[in-house]
Amino acid sequence: MNASRKPIRSIDLNADVGESLGPWPMGVDAALIPLVSSVNIACGAHAGDPATILRTAVLAAKHRVAIGAHPGYPDLIGFGRRDLEMTAADLRASVIVQVGAVEAAARVAGTVIRHVKPHGALYNRSARDPVVAATIAGAVREVGPALTLVGLAGSASIAAARTAKLTVADEAFADRRYEPDGSLRSRLLPGAMLEPGDAAAQAVSIANDSTVSASDGSSLSVKADTICIHSDSPAALEIARAVVDALGSAGFRIAHRAGDA
Repeated sequence: MNASRKPIRSIDLNADVGESLGPWPMGVDAALIPLVSSVNIACGAHAGDPATILRTAVLAAKHRVAIGAHPGYPDLIGFGRRDLEMTAADLRASVIVQVGAVEAAARVAGTVIRHVKPHGALYNRSARDPVVAATIAGAVREVGPALTLVGLAGSASIAAARTAKLTVADEAFADRRYEPDGSLRSRLLPGAMLEPGDAAAQAVSIANDSTVSASDGSSLSVKADTICIHSDSPAALEIARAVVDALGSAGFRIAHRAGDA
């Protein structure tokens, strides 16, 4: 054995998938899912439909990719990227039913769901709003106390999940630009989405050093148990391949979180 050889480290790479709706396809799930180690399946509220949910769960199970539910605001027209005002009771019910849909699909596919990750505006709201974060965490615990809640690293979402005694996974993003305060740059602003080469470099920086370069050029500390790639980007497949290649060259293997098996 070569004593100078560095041990291979692992990192979970996740993707938001299952966002097609009826005859309108979105993303390249069939090509993307085999490249990652976990997926977040849209639950039919912001995107997806029953057939897509089931088809995506079967595809993920076939490739032994960990399945999670990806609940969002009930906003098909806005793709869940518009912030909605919902009562705690309505949000709780929506999250429970959405997660239940993916849970049922996973069971039919011969597997189980491992985690829940909010989508879009709901994800960003829960990252900064302790009340929304607590409502989501409580709903997830009601569905399954053993589920992991995935949230923006260091955010209110992660804090609420810990308070609810859920396992947490701090998430960072390969393909999104960060603001100096640790939030994600709004998609309405230029430079919010990174090109494949920049996304690959950012993924390696996150995995190796727990840092990213923010929009103002400053260095930002970002802890990550899992790194996300968005499937709805036109360059999603190119980004995924670049990220996987770069992480491999840096000595990482793509693998689901060992503590969340």
